[in-house]
Amino acid sequence: MKGTCGILAVLAAGVALAAQVRAQAPAAAAKPAAVVNGTSISLAEVDAILKAQGPPPADLTDAKRRQVQMFIVGNLIDDTLIQQFLAKNGYKADAADVNKQISELEEGLKKNGKSLADFCKDTGQSDARLRNNAAIYLQKSAYIKAHLTDADVKKFYDETRDFFDGNQVRVSHIMVKVAPTATDAERKDLHDRLMALRQQILDGKISFADAAKKYSHSESASSGGDIGFFQRKGDVEESFAKAAFKLDVGQISDVVTTEFGLHLIKMTEKKAGKPTKLEEVKERARDCCIFEMWEAILVQQRRTAKIEINLP
Repeated sequence: MKGTCGILAVLAAGVALAAQVRAQAPAAAAKPAAVVNGTSISLAEVDAILKAQGPPPADLTDAKRRQVQMFIVGNLIDDTLIQQFLAKNGYKADAADVNKQISELEEGLKKNGKSLADFCKDTGQSDARLRNNAAIYLQKSAYIKAHLTDADVKKFYDETRDFFDGNQVRVSHIMVKVAPTATDAERKDLHDRLMALRQQILDGKISFADAAKKYSHSESASSGGDIGFFQRKGDVEESFAKAAFKLDVGQISDVVTTEFGLHLIKMTEKKAGKPTKLEEVKERARDCCIFEMWEAILVQQRRTAKIEINLP
């Protein structure tokens, strides 16, 4: 159920890390680790990122190593999809603007007694790769400027104010898994069964905790469905959090759908944070909007992308 709303600085700066690694990685003669709409991601790129993370732990098994490789490949695939999306939608960086970005970087480095050459050496980039990274940053900045308004930020803040105020809730849930191949009729049957169970709980025929222990497919079943405290953003899936924060203490939700299955949610406790004003957290709210914008784009791109993963 855990998610994230973070790593906003990486999103703002573009895909510099992946691009830097690609600049360092030698051309691989072997089959690529992945191919994204015809664009190859070499196994050498993946291995270069592994190497940059330092010596592997002594107990790193082949299975764990492959798990780490899959995580890295997933990030590289996402980076590639974003670059392809930007290019497809006509967001190009003017050479003069790229030169300006590089000049500003160079001026900043001089104040710290370093040169552009030193920076490239420290980060493992060629001058060409550095300019490419600057172009990608400008492309993303242009897209954000065209598609994110102050009104969008305000709407986001109003809808998720609990997050910015630091409010937390504690809930229990009953989760029923839904097979990926389930038909609409089968999904409806599971939905109706959960609603019938909800009514039994409301009628006092069974407690929520006992129902969770008996029927829930979640790991929390043994604890009566309790999953502890969480905040409005970043801890659980959006549809689950949105439904939970609307509940009063003791109230049970209707059926809520997430990628994990169908849920009944019971609010058990609320913990208030500190009230905020939009002006105080506007930049943070904007960063969260940007993060969710790219996440939504990635979801859309993955649906239509042709992706092949060839890790050994």
